[in-house]
Parts: sequence; C-alpha cells; structure tokens
Amino acid sequence: MSRNLKIVEQRLLWLSHWMIHNANHLRDKEDGIKIGGHQASSASMVSIMTALYFSALRPEDRVAVKPHASPIFHAIQYLMGNQTREKMEAFRGLGGAQSYPSRTKDTCDVDFSTGSVGLGVAITSFASLVQDFITAKSWGEDVQPGRMVALVGDAELDEGNIYECLQEGWKNDLRNTWWIIDYNRQSLDGIVREGLFRRVEKIFDAFGWDVVRVKYGVLQRAAFAEPGGEKLRAWIDDCPNQLYSALTFMGGAVWRERLMDALGDQGDVSALIARRSDKELADLMENLGGNCVETMAEVFAGIDHDRPVCFLAYTIKGWGTPIAGHKDNHGGLMNKTQFAQWQDHMGVAKGQEWEKFATVADPDALQGFLDSVPFFAKGQRRFSDARLSVPDIEMASDRDISTQTAFGKILDDLAKGSSDLAARIVTTSPDVTGTTSLGPWVNRRKLFARTQQSDTFISENIPSTAKWEFTPEGQHIELGIAEMNLMLLLGAAGLSHSLFGKRLIPIGTVYDPFVARGLDALNYACYQDARFLLVGTPSGVTLAPEGGAHQSINAPLIGMSQDGLAAFEPAFVDELAVIMGWAFDYIQRDGEGDRDERTWLRDETGGSVYLRLTTKPLEQPVRRVNEDFRQGAVDGAYWLREPGPNCSVVIAYQGAVADEAIAAAGMIAEHRRDVAVLAVTSADRLHAGWSAAQRDRARGNPAAMSHVERLLQQLPRDCAMVTAIDGHPATLSWLGAVAGHRTIAHGVEHFGQTGTIGDLYRHFRIDRRSLVQSISALTAGASIDFARSG
Repeated sequence: MSRNLKIVEQRLLWLSHWMIHNANHLRDKEDGIKIGGHQASSASMVSIMTALYFSALRPEDRVAVKPHASPIFHAIQYLMGNQTREKMEAFRGLGGAQSYPSRTKDTCDVDFSTGSVGLGVAITSFASLVQDFITAKSWGEDVQPGRMVALVGDAELDEGNIYECLQEGWKNDLRNTWWIIDYNRQSLDGIVREGLFRRVEKIFDAFGWDVVRVKYGVLQRAAFAEPGGEKLRAWIDDCPNQLYSALTFMGGAVWRERLMDALGDQGDVSALIARRSDKELADLMENLGGNCVETMAEVFAGIDHDRPVCFLAYTIKGWGTPIAGHKDNHGGLMNKTQFAQWQDHMGVAKGQEWEKFATVADPDALQGFLDSVPFFAKGQRRFSDARLSVPDIEMASDRDISTQTAFGKILDDLAKGSSDLAARIVTTSPDVTGTTSLGPWVNRRKLFARTQQSDTFISENIPSTAKWEFTPEGQHIELGIAEMNLMLLLGAAGLSHSLFGKRLIPIGTVYDPFVARGLDALNYACYQDARFLLVGTPSGVTLAPEGGAHQSINAPLIGMSQDGLAAFEPAFVDELAVIMGWAFDYIQRDGEGDRDERTWLRDETGGSVYLRLTTKPLEQPVRRVNEDFRQGAVDGAYWLREPGPNCSVVIAYQGAVADEAIAAAGMIAEHRRDVAVLAVTSADRLHAGWSAAQRDRARGNPAAMSHVERLLQQLPRDCAMVTAIDGHPATLSWLGAVAGHRTIAHGVEHFGQTGTIGDLYRHFRIDRRSLVQSISALTAGASIDFARSG
C-alpha cells in the first residue's frame, strides 16, 4: 500500500498546485488581481491527507479540512471522479471549486464547511456529541458511529473557541474525535514561537485527549538507527524553528555546510552526512513525520480506541516545492519560471497537466487501488431523512403573559405528548436553561449523558423546581457559558439529517444580547445550511433591571442581515404559536427555491429561524384563528387595525412595545383620520420579500409584488408612518420607502441602563406619549392635547 500512497501523494501535490498556478498565471483575469490559493499550506498537508483519505478513513467518518488545504481536498475529489475538470479550471472563480471547502457552494462531498479558522475544528467535537446523542436513542441505534476528524492549521490554535470547545468536550465525555495538527510552525506573518508543541500537548492532556507526536519520517528514523544517528536527532530537536525553515528553503548544499559546522569531525555522524548526496541530505532533513505518508498511515492505523486523539504532525510549509520553508510562503506563489522548473522536476509533460494519472507507470494498478479505498466505497455520503409532521401547537390561555413564558409552555405541551417531532427535539442552552423557560421541557424530557447520573437534590429530598436527571434518553444538552459553543452545537445538530441520516429539531436559547458573542459561529452554522431554532430571550431595554450590559440593541438588525436565518419578533402568544408551528416545518424544508409569488420569498428552500422574545407580560387579544392573521404572522406583518380610506397616520411596531403602539393609536384617534396599526412580526421577511420583488421587476416582471407592498398600497401618499421597536430603529425605518411615505422611526440607539420598563421606555422615547408627541409635532394635522389624550 505504501507505494500506492506515495504515488497518490505526488499526484495530489501536482494537481493541487497546477490548479492554483492555472488560476493565477494562466487563466484570463479581467481585473488583474491575484487569485491566491495557498500552495505552501496545501503542500504541508498533502502527506497527511493522502494517508488519511486513502488508508485510514471509513465511509462513516467525517472530516473538516483546514481551509488553506482546500486545493488538496479538491485534488482528491478530482482524482476520485467526484470533481470536474471544469470546476478545477475555474478554481476561485464563479461556479468553480471554492477557495475553502463549502457544503453549499461545492458540488463534491464536503462534510463540514471551513474558512473561518478554528470553527471547522471545533464543530467536529460537537458533531461527535450529536452522534452520541443519536445513537443513544432507539430510533438511532442503526447509525454506525464514525470518527469526526479535523485537519488543523497550527495557527488555528490561537482561536479562543478551540479552548472553549475542549472544555465542553471534557464535560461531555467526548470520544471518536481526531484533531490532526499541521505543525509547520509558520503562520500568515512568519514563524511561530519556539516550544509551542509543549504547551499544546499539556492542554490536550489536561482535557483527557491522547496526544500523538509525529515528528520523524521513515528516512529520519532509519538515519537515527545508523551510527551517529542519535547526534543528528539531537541536533534536529534543538534546531530553532526559524533556522530549520531557512535551511529547508536554501537546500541540500547549505544543509550539509551547516550540519558539518555543527556536527563535523565527530566520526560516525560525519560519515552519516557524507554518505548522502545534497539531494538525499535535503530529502532526509525534510522528512518530518507529517511529510511522510508512510509514517502517517502507520500512526493512524495504530489507534485502536475511541478516545479523542490529537496528532501533532511536524511538517514543512511548502514541502516538496521551491518555496518550501520560506517565511513569506503563506501568501506566496511559485512564479512562472519556478513552476516550469518544478514541472520538469515532477516529470509532468506539457499538455498532460490535467491528466489524473500523468507520470503514473501503471495506471490500471493505481485505478484498482483507488477503487478499493474504503472511504469512497459507498459514493457520496450526503444523507437525508423524512420530514416530521408538526402537531398542533397549543397556545397558553393566560390573559397576561410574555412571549418567553409562552415559549416555555409550548415546549412543555410538546414534552407531554408523544409526537415524532417531540422525540427528535434536542434543546440546549449556555447555562441559561432555567432563565430562558426551558425548565419544564427539561424536567419532562431530561438531560442527555451517555451514562445515567441521578439528581442529588432529588435523592436527598431537597425541593427544587429543576429536576435534573442525566440519562442516555435525555433530550437536553446543557452547556457552559460560551455562546460560541451553543452556535456550534446548533450547527452540528442542524446537519444531523445530512451527516447521520437522522433528523433532529435543535432548539437553542440564549440571552438576546449574547447572540452577538456567538455571531461568528452562528454565521458559520447558517453558511453550512444547518437547520435549527434559535431563541434570543430576554431582549431589549425591556429587560430593564439588568442594565445596559444585558440589553440588546442591534439584535434585530443581526436577524435581518444574517443569510439562512428567518428572524421573528412576535408580541402576542397566538402569533408565537403560529410562527413556531411554521418554523418546525420550515427548518425541515429542502426544496428548489422558486419564489412564492405571494411573498416573493423562497420559503421552499427552508432555513433556520431566530425568535426574539421578551419577559414582559402583555394583555392578550381575543384569540385569532382566521387565515389572514395566521398567514400575516408568518409572512411578517398584518393589520391589527385596518387603515381607513383617509388614513393619515400608521403606527407600525414590532415586539414588546405592542401595548405602547396600540395605546398611542387610541390616544390620537380623535385627532387624526382613520389611524391604522401595523403589527410587524418579522421585519426580516418583509424586507427580504420587498427586495426580491424589486429585483424581479427590474428584470422585466412588472407583476412582482411583495407582501409589504400589498399591505401598504392602499395607504394615501400623504399618510405618515411612525415605527416603534425595542431595538435599533433602522429595523423598521425603511418601511416608508416601500410606497413613499414619510417615516418617523422610534427605537433604541444607545446603551441602556437600569430602571423600570416605564423609565427606560420614556428615556428612549418608545413609550406611548413619545409616539403621540412625534405624531403631534411632525405630522400634518392639529396638535394633540396630551392631557385629554391620557
């Protein structure tokens, strides 16, 4: 096998670098800008990836590829017939192979998207946890557990989310996880600090990982066994990173000079050096463990347990190329002259550059080997699972209730039932389970752990509202306070149908201001098209006593701007019930994406959902069951109070300020004609539909009209709009642009502070009197007597 692995390694090295060279130096570039592609970072990983994909992996294993090793990944897929030449030729171009592996943009078999360094590493840990969650259930017993593997650039270890993830893995008895660190000791800006490996090993050991140091290749180990070999080994161990890199770049003659200066006239070791030509000496010194495909295959084959393993694989950045070892090689590329010389060195004839088996002496034998590689034996490994029917969502009957409390009651009602959907729900929260109203669900459905753990408070008969029993059948995964971990777990669980063939309905809760703390990982999860329900609660300055640090301002704008995430902020329980019922179905959809001509949204494609809720109780309207209300709540808005024919003012609100907006409308009713109230449940969906309809009209479809355009088309042009939200006013201020209405936007633009809800609403002018004041002073009509208006 080792001979075939070496052949494959050299083919991958060539194909990946040719693809990059073609994109940068041969393909037409209309803007003249460097394309890039990370030749050196790819070269340092080629032996590791060859051994991994062609000897170690099985079909049930999943891999997150180091972003800068993407060209090697594409070369692997091309060699195996899963990637087209056209996409290779268009690397980093429109429709071509992507810069970094992407589940949604690449057509080949990508397990995890990578690109934002550190996140692809960490998600493998959470994918392993999700795999354990699934296989512990009766409906998941047929899943064959695989290893979740991350190919890690050593500079990724600077990312804080790596260490947050390690701690969470330790708490959850992590297993079946491999992290393979490409320890080339070079980062974007230079050489990493000496001795980093010692710190890395101690950290992983502290969290219960096995650490395997892979420092020496076959050639080096053989040399160490020769007379004088131990002295050579000691010199290699003591050589500073910068010097080793510099000598690698300068080559065999300089290696000889430096080694003889340091080790010469010592008999055995001098003879060891002298026996080798300059090329052989360079090959020996550059034969680190991570650059030796035979060594890496042996190391992988030696793991016979399911404990998490960190492989610290020593490599040379740019290995096997003319730019190997140079400190500028991260963003550097071989120029045309260097590449032509390297092409001669690699033995690839002109016109044979794209040939998969160029330079291969026995193509049939190699093809036979490739056909027998276990990892590719079952073809594409992108699974699916049947959609789960959504039971009727019961709404709380309380007269006064908050949306957060109602959310907890809806989940509790599902927990009491026996629906298939409820059985697939997995909830999670970063240490705010109780304060985000997940408690009743957890009490009924229990917490997940691979082994049973009783609640000491229960066994000791100590009263508590939290009945926290850990069991393999549990459906809640409790996390520590690290919002990045929450979003990564939602991302992993939200891919379960594709990774493991078992659909989960992930629900995560977090204090709304701390959505921003996990935003990078949230964006990463959405980029992979993971499916989940994210609940941000409590929210806004409505969380009055908590002060500015816990009061979210920009969260509604995050919801509007985040692709792959439909954001809602219902005010009333009946809205929430309708939206949650829709959301449970929406996160399971996977259609072709034709736009719905009623809303101009691509709802059939599905996506994730973000609910922004509140702890402020509101008096509930009489239960509404008509279809216009239900559809409007999902589409983003409906008329709570219809505009009359001479409507002069519309008050549009979203979320917790509903009572203030409704009261303000009542206060001005005597002074303004046909006042209307627009209940907005999703500024996100309104804006998305409006933008899409405009684009289609610009492309020649004059009939395209969005939901918000239909709502506002009946208003007189001189009608004014006043908007209100406990969040940034830009969330709703655009509404006036839809049909050309003057708009006065109320919201929160500055950090909050402690106080009562009334204090803060007045301070930020989102209370009823402030709304009336703006209407009186800034819209046409008689001034309003505040005393008479209440």
